[in-house]
Amino acid sequence: MTALNRRKFLAMLSAATAGTAVAPLGNLYARSFPQGIFGQPTPGVCIANGVSQGFGPIVPKLPLNAADLTDTVVGNLSQAHLLELPENFSYTALSITGQIMGDGSIVPGDHDGMACFMGQNGDYVLVRNHELSRGQNKYGNRTGCQPPNGKVYDPFNLPEGQGGGGTSTLIIDRQGQLVMDYISLGGTIRNCAGGPTPWGSWISCEEDVSTLSAAANTKMHGYNFEVPALLGQAVDPIPLIDMGRFNHEAVACDPRTGYIYQTEDRGDSLFYRFVPHVRQPRHFGDLQQGGELYAMVIDAQTNAVCDGSVLPVLNAHDSVDTRRNVQSFLGQPLPVKWVKLEDVNPAADTLRFEGQAKGAAVFARGEGMWYSNSDGLVYFVATSGGDIGRGQVWAYNPKQETVTLLVESTDQGVLDRPDNITVGPDGALYLCEDGSGEQFVVGVDQQGNLFPFARNNYNTSEFAGACFSPDGRFMFVNVMSFGATFAIFRNDHRPIKLNAQA
Repeated sequence: MTALNRRKFLAMLSAATAGTAVAPLGNLYARSFPQGIFGQPTPGVCIANGVSQGFGPIVPKLPLNAADLTDTVVGNLSQAHLLELPENFSYTALSITGQIMGDGSIVPGDHDGMACFMGQNGDYVLVRNHELSRGQNKYGNRTGCQPPNGKVYDPFNLPEGQGGGGTSTLIIDRQGQLVMDYISLGGTIRNCAGGPTPWGSWISCEEDVSTLSAAANTKMHGYNFEVPALLGQAVDPIPLIDMGRFNHEAVACDPRTGYIYQTEDRGDSLFYRFVPHVRQPRHFGDLQQGGELYAMVIDAQTNAVCDGSVLPVLNAHDSVDTRRNVQSFLGQPLPVKWVKLEDVNPAADTLRFEGQAKGAAVFARGEGMWYSNSDGLVYFVATSGGDIGRGQVWAYNPKQETVTLLVESTDQGVLDRPDNITVGPDGALYLCEDGSGEQFVVGVDQQGNLFPFARNNYNTSEFAGACFSPDGRFMFVNVMSFGATFAIFRNDHRPIKLNAQA
């Protein structure tokens, strides 16, 4: 499907009345599902994903602070309709690559994963990843994330003034305007996603497993780092080694148990669970006490209720292969268990191979993940999963020890390689696309229907880092390149809920 056809198709879907459009993904959920998960599957009835109107048609919009965007790394943006949004939504564009930050640093590029916390004065605090390699050139700037206080994990053997990835922290007022921003983590590589903790910190993940032998490295990479949201300066970076050395993507923390779940951006990735030594961690630093790492195993002896098909396996260890040929299991909870991993800090990128040898399930590029407070589920994305390789969304239920396929794209014109994921105030899911051509934030409503929520109207760079303010009034989301953070809100300033449309 061409980009133009996709554009026309999505415009038609967003304008249609829910349930009346004929969608190439079929009828997403043939029945409603309580608490964000399917009900019991119906024997002989296979289901597929469909579409709904969401918040209505999306239209090009100028940012409310357009007058502030006359001088950016990509030129004058004061007349640029950067986003398409539903009619009753507005946005501001903040902390753009190349601008000067509140701590005197330059805003790094490649804005990626992000989470929002409440500040001490009722404002919003964002901790934002930057997926930068060592000395990467972003519009003539190679400084990357170099905090003024000099606290970096790896100083790198690079020419003076060159750095790598990390995080920045933004303070946003209740009108969606930037108050302050600063570098909060430095000396890491390709910080792709991560996740918030219940105690007010962000875990930033390196999507990199380069070693001391790599040019410029002075330390091993492939770790997670914890960044307090309200620290006010760059953290002293301490790698959370027991969480594993692998090509990290995202994390999600279950506040009930303190367990932390992790995804891995590899074509044959695993889904990990970290059990901290500190039971019920509550403070920054608790995770530095270490823990044990496990990988998810799916029961290979499970048959699809709808057609009796069997789960595909990867090897003689019955590692379930979820990457293809599992669409008939859509909506069916699959029993899981966990196997312990021993060599969690391997010299090479081999951790997933240990898991597969112990029967761990395989996913196609595990990427975005989010814990939902409303239903206690951990939602995660397999970006290249599905029979056409255009993405899957899974839900792990830690109370019932099951995992369920919720979404599988069968048409890239409707959903094209979702990456980051977040959960809205009403339990709706929001997926940041990282596909080909036009890029959208795609919503998934409580009936499982897909709808377009936002479109990058400036270029074809991916969306990343979607998250909601704790009060539900704002969605914050990044466009990776040229590198900008958007604060999206309803014009009536009510929480962003599908059932609260004006």
